[in-house]
Amino acid sequence: MGEIEQRPTPGSRLGAPENSGISTLEHGQKPPPTPSGKLMSIKIQMLDDTQEAFEVPQRAPGKVLLDAVCNHLNLVEGDYFGLEFPDHKKITVWLDLLKPIVKQIRRPKHVVVKFVVKFFPPDHTQLQEELTRYLFALQVKQDLAQGRLACNDNSAALLISHIVQSEIGDFDEASDREHLAKNKYIPQQDALEDKIVEFHHNHIGQTPAESDFQLLEIARKLEMYGVRLHPAKDREGTKINLAVANTGILVFQGFTKINAFNWAKVRKLSFKRKRFLIKLRPDVNSSYQDTLEFLMASRDFCKSFWKICVEHHAFFRLFEEPKPKPKPVLFSRGSSLRFSGRTQKQVLDYVKEGGHKKVQFERKHSKIHSIRSLATQPSEPNSEVPKQAQQSVSLTLGESSEPPGGQSCPQGGDLTAASAEDAERQRGPGPSRSPAGSAKGDGASGAAAEEDEELVKDRPQQSRPRPPQPSTGSLTGSPHLSELSINSQGGTAPTNAILSPNLSPDTKQASPLVSPLLNDQAGPRAEDEDDGRRKRFPTDKAYFIAKEVSTTERTYLKDLEVITSWFQSTVSKEDSMPETLKSLIFPNFEPLHKFHTNFLKEIEQRLALWEGRSNAHIRGDYQRIGDVMLKNIQGMKQLAAHLWKHSEALEALETGIRGSRRLESLCRDFELQKVCYLPLNTFLLRPLHRLMHYKQVLERLCKHYPPSHSDFRDCRAALAEITEMVAQLHGTMIKMENFQKLHELKKDLIGVDNLVIPGREFIRLGSLSKLSGKGLQQRMFFLFNDVLLYTSRGLTASNQFKVHGQLPLYGMTMEESEEEWGVPHCLTLRGQRQSIVVAASSRPEMDKWVEDIQMAIDLAEKSSGPAPEFLASSPPDNKSPEEAAGDQESEDDLSASRTSLERQAPHRGNTMVHVCWHRNTSVSMVDFSVAVENQLSGNLLRKFKNSNGWQKLWVVFTNFCLFFYKSHQDNHPLASLPLLGYSLTIPSESEDIHKDYVFKLHFKSHVYYFRAESEYTFERWMEVIRSATSSASRAHAPSHKESHVY
Repeated sequence: MGEIEQRPTPGSRLGAPENSGISTLEHGQKPPPTPSGKLMSIKIQMLDDTQEAFEVPQRAPGKVLLDAVCNHLNLVEGDYFGLEFPDHKKITVWLDLLKPIVKQIRRPKHVVVKFVVKFFPPDHTQLQEELTRYLFALQVKQDLAQGRLACNDNSAALLISHIVQSEIGDFDEASDREHLAKNKYIPQQDALEDKIVEFHHNHIGQTPAESDFQLLEIARKLEMYGVRLHPAKDREGTKINLAVANTGILVFQGFTKINAFNWAKVRKLSFKRKRFLIKLRPDVNSSYQDTLEFLMASRDFCKSFWKICVEHHAFFRLFEEPKPKPKPVLFSRGSSLRFSGRTQKQVLDYVKEGGHKKVQFERKHSKIHSIRSLATQPSEPNSEVPKQAQQSVSLTLGESSEPPGGQSCPQGGDLTAASAEDAERQRGPGPSRSPAGSAKGDGASGAAAEEDEELVKDRPQQSRPRPPQPSTGSLTGSPHLSELSINSQGGTAPTNAILSPNLSPDTKQASPLVSPLLNDQAGPRAEDEDDGRRKRFPTDKAYFIAKEVSTTERTYLKDLEVITSWFQSTVSKEDSMPETLKSLIFPNFEPLHKFHTNFLKEIEQRLALWEGRSNAHIRGDYQRIGDVMLKNIQGMKQLAAHLWKHSEALEALETGIRGSRRLESLCRDFELQKVCYLPLNTFLLRPLHRLMHYKQVLERLCKHYPPSHSDFRDCRAALAEITEMVAQLHGTMIKMENFQKLHELKKDLIGVDNLVIPGREFIRLGSLSKLSGKGLQQRMFFLFNDVLLYTSRGLTASNQFKVHGQLPLYGMTMEESEEEWGVPHCLTLRGQRQSIVVAASSRPEMDKWVEDIQMAIDLAEKSSGPAPEFLASSPPDNKSPEEAAGDQESEDDLSASRTSLERQAPHRGNTMVHVCWHRNTSVSMVDFSVAVENQLSGNLLRKFKNSNGWQKLWVVFTNFCLFFYKSHQDNHPLASLPLLGYSLTIPSESEDIHKDYVFKLHFKSHVYYFRAESEYTFERWMEVIRSATSSASRAHAPSHKESHVY
């Protein structure tokens, strides 16, 4: 096409600006003079649905009108907004800020220009002004009403509840229902009214500014947040929708994202007539074609979308506004576009430097007038939200100052996109996230397949000083965002139970177990009369949030000791690990262990002062945790070099295992030890996951505290620091989680030659029934982004799954065939060489498989060709009925394998694959990523169905499983309870519990009751356990990137 492609300089590739001149948008520089002449009146519709008329000169550029609107609103961060209007062809376009208004709006008297949000940042905490967040909240409200912001019912109800809180204030049921009757926020609002009222009850005391903040926190994690769909077709003629976001270009089918092209992967964007072209950077690990082509309705539609892509790239990726290019002397070919306005980095820097004044503004639909700043310290101009460090911003925007616009091309425009670091890696299967690893101990084992607790013997404890008294973690008293946005099936914690705020179990009385069997006769009980004792613990929610930091930090230290102490000791006894690998693993974990040991001591000392248990004579305000968090998170930044090495250590360890039988045997034997309660490679990723936990805790603290609280400033600063660290390591974490999951699945499979190859991504695993000549046979299916494997449970000493065949997704079709075969929840999968018929255990389970398989097929169709063969020797499953009958496992075979073989090799008999096999369910990559976020530790009281007393245990929740310990000092769990398939409820009155803060876990005949110490702790356990008992639907779950857009 003859495009002129600009080559980046070495300085630009490293993120250095190409010029040192002053941008035309810097603070203090005068704007260009406004042209004189005849004035024209233009009607602007604001986000609160009011209309204002502005008079501007006819020859004035569009920027004059946008500046007039922003000045009218006293809006500092006006660069996030734009003006859109229907042109003479009725196509909605953005007002060009450089062109004269009269050339764009031909009949201004008959056109209403809308002032709307144009650029949606990856994190709403980057919006420094309360007014800006208020306008963003109005945009979310508008998108919700117009059906643009598609989400599940729980998310919609929670969004509306925050809108209602900001408009009418605290909960009053009569007022709520009257307000909802007069205001329609969503088309099907009547069906959600009860949920909205229920959620609104949890927001008592929340200011309008806080409601806006929470509204954006929920909305930003939805897949359709800020998305404007542009209809198109791919090369095969399939109808799709294109969209552009801060991360790059998105591809949707309906409202489901099926692909994404990050700016880091895009080399050029151009259009030719009505063909929109994306030229990707060469990548040996990618199966995509070099240039992707999409067909739009017309050249005008195509050019409009190309222009908004150029503007998004410039706003989010460049350091400063690109300079204008000299005009060609003779003639110009194609379209040329230069982004005009401050980039996001310039906006953030300007507001941080205090280039604005705090003023009042009026909320049209609210009774309350808001002051611009939430801060109480006049010297802190940006105190509402965490400060964003420059390094974090550069990761978001990309490390380049390469101008995207203004290049000439024949009959079209093009964009040379900027380079980026690995922090913006692209996810292949669209709206999915990389897994965190399957949990060892997650499966049913022992004599019966339905036995839910893996019983292990106690082991002697190493003597060590006893730390302060164990404490129990708990958190919020309101529904948590990740549950509503990721899990479409789960709602919020039930609120119909009457919970007493004063009752809590006695955490000061030790309850060691006499027997490790954890049955209803074992161990002393926390007697009922203990419950009536008066507790001296604080009742402030912040105290329980701080307590969660303490309890989870204990578990994190134990996980670090698995590497620094237990694994290092095992390695030192045998000369099977190369010195280079040792020097890569242990020196990068030992400083972390030392640092977090001191961190835990500081937290526990602060909690002791908070509770008044020690040093009561010392004066001072110790009922806060933000200063401790800020100090230590700043200290963690000095350890960032060690964190960067953990991904390298994981890859090096797996490479070493693959090349050395001795090292493979050593690691396999170490995983048999009770202290290694999860897969070994999972522990290598724990430090990265822990950073996310700190961020979540600080977000809850910032949400809980009013801006005037003495601890708010430190918590906000600590949140900014940890957000920066997470952003830097985010890309590495995504890659490593998928890498770890592939290696874990490889251990569970027989007959796979090269499962772990570049570009392969895990999507879902689970149990389905395959129809053969002998009827339905249970099979285990593994779905990747290029192939579908089906296996049966082998009767080997390791209980691995034998691969029967593979179905490449390229060219596959899928259809429901219940009527054809007379089997409920039945599907027919037709590959290029063979077809199979499978059935799911339930309709919801079938829908999950249909959704994920269809998404994977669509991705495979867009790849370069069929997936490579990677089965070692197993042919496709096209045996005769007699041969197929030999593969069918009888109940006697299964029983024999469960009773004898699993005891011989527990590390392969109780993985997540085996849990799915026994529970006849499935888990997806989204579910694994949710499990990474939702981890919790603390004391709980447990009661069996037919017992009277309560048993005090230290409980760790991670990887879909509850692990039970005598106390937090134990090195290994006594038992484990996999939660897949369990239902989580509150006991009914007929169950005769008569205790507060009790939740019930139920699976077939297995019933367990657990009791928390407070309402906060109760709701927190309900929240995280629900994430494991009901898996997420891909259509309503954000991708890993969307959940952690920092």
